[in-house]
Amino acid sequence: PVHCAPPDNKPDREEIARCREYLRRELSLMRNVQVVVVLGRIALEAYRGVTGTPPVEFGHGRVHRLSPILICSYHPSQQNTQTGRLTAQMLDDIFLTAKSLIL
Repeated sequence: PVHCAPPDNKPDREEIARCREYLRRELSLMRNVQVVVVLGRIALEAYRGVTGTPPVEFGHGRVHRLSPILICSYHPSQQNTQTGRLTAQMLDDIFLTAKSLIL
């Protein structure tokens, strides 16, 4: 939802709101999207806010069979990667899942 690393790696509501139009434009430029991977709960909520996607539960590896399919992942921030909450294999598995769902 934002294009830079904010202080403490957590964007505030104002920053997310300022960047919302960029996200809306980026999504409008993509054609034939079959799968969207959101990196973190903040990204999920920003995506939902821009697309009107119904509420869904966040959880790493959770797949929501919407149109397009929505896959949730922990954000690859240092807080998640250095603590082992998100490993390289876990992130690889997310994108392998996404690839397997593309027609």
